[in-house]
Amino acid sequence: MKKMRFLLEVLVPALLTGMLASMAEGRTHSYDFVEFLSNQTVTTLDDIAFTINGEPGDLVACGGETTHRWLVDYGKTYLLRIVNAVVNSELFFAISEHNLTIVGTDGTYTKPRVTSYIMIAPGQTMDVLITTNQSLSHYYMAARQFVTLESSIAEFNNMTATAILQYRGNYPPPDVPSFPANLPLFHDLDSGLGFLPLLRSLATPEHPVSVPLKITTRMLVTASINKVNYTFEGTEVSHLAASLNNITFMDPTSSILLAYYRHTSGVYTTDFPDYPPSYYNFTGDTYPPPMSVLATKVKVLNYNESVEIIVQGTNLQGQGEDHPLHLHGYTFYVVGMGRGNFNNETDPKWYNLVDPPERDTITVPKNGWVALRFLANNPGVWLWHCHFDRHLTWGMDTAFIVKNGETPETSILPPLAYMPSCAVQSPIRLEDFQDSIELVNKINVN
Repeated sequence: MKKMRFLLEVLVPALLTGMLASMAEGRTHSYDFVEFLSNQTVTTLDDIAFTINGEPGDLVACGGETTHRWLVDYGKTYLLRIVNAVVNSELFFAISEHNLTIVGTDGTYTKPRVTSYIMIAPGQTMDVLITTNQSLSHYYMAARQFVTLESSIAEFNNMTATAILQYRGNYPPPDVPSFPANLPLFHDLDSGLGFLPLLRSLATPEHPVSVPLKITTRMLVTASINKVNYTFEGTEVSHLAASLNNITFMDPTSSILLAYYRHTSGVYTTDFPDYPPSYYNFTGDTYPPPMSVLATKVKVLNYNESVEIIVQGTNLQGQGEDHPLHLHGYTFYVVGMGRGNFNNETDPKWYNLVDPPERDTITVPKNGWVALRFLANNPGVWLWHCHFDRHLTWGMDTAFIVKNGETPETSILPPLAYMPSCAVQSPIRLEDFQDSIELVNKINVN
């Protein structure tokens, strides 16, 4: 079996590429968050272009000659490792006249699932088998955006990126490769959200599952697009923001990881709420004032806690959409998922505790919910965030601090007895976008 890797990418506006300078668990306040918020108008950006392995493909003016081509032999099975490396978009992906067999996601095995397309979120990976058993010809591989935000709220890029699967051999090439007729359209919610619950873990003796059954920590977390009050240039204003349980995460002035490691106070607080501040029809058309609170709040877990998190999407301000949430340092079991509001009496009866998929990124469906379980057995500080980078920079994130266990093997390494200080400031820093343009111009002149 031959292996190939496909990277689904996006070219993004300069605003976003110039703003993202997070340092994961060591994140610092590397840009003026308040000034950033004051310039925002919509929840997701209108991307410039999508690409497959760096090329936009035949269907755009700048493609054509450079379209990525994948040469294959008839009758073989190939393993594709597909990575969604876009910034703000979930994607549909399909190959004309070829089925895809999903065998892994996010580094874990799954029961083989045959499908004509996939829906993959930013930061997710999928391992897919394809058997080249069609007539010798050229076939488009295509990717387009899956849009869950209402089109009346924000425009989106309706381009379709393409690459070409090309059989080796002697045959007259087609005038145009065949296009995957089964590639869903941009706003196809049934295809996008219907794809999410399809996958299952292998659950074999060689690859067992270990779903926590006796839960010690339960959380219900709402993922919302809010408004937040802040002071900008001496004036009290409110603007769009994002939140988890109505907390818009404020990047600290120094690293949470270092503050926890060195027992430094004043950097964060440990009172991230287990439940939202109020209950209402989360997915309805009427809702309370959508205000959130700017704060650096984290959730602390004891070592080996069995955690269940219900993540509930909301329709605050009429801006319900998918939220692909990614947890650093862990994988988790997705034991349940549904549309509408989570019902804590009836929905747990349908949990899959036998072979749930194991992921590190999962999409919270538009105006729906997911149920996650994991064992907190990896001590340290771990970021949890929406993988739409705009929502991340708006504050839809927090961190889990998992305490040490009782042995050195279950604890983070202790501080060194002596750590020399840096003699000079690190040259690594966020460049102002305009400075970057000036630097490029200087290089071109020289």
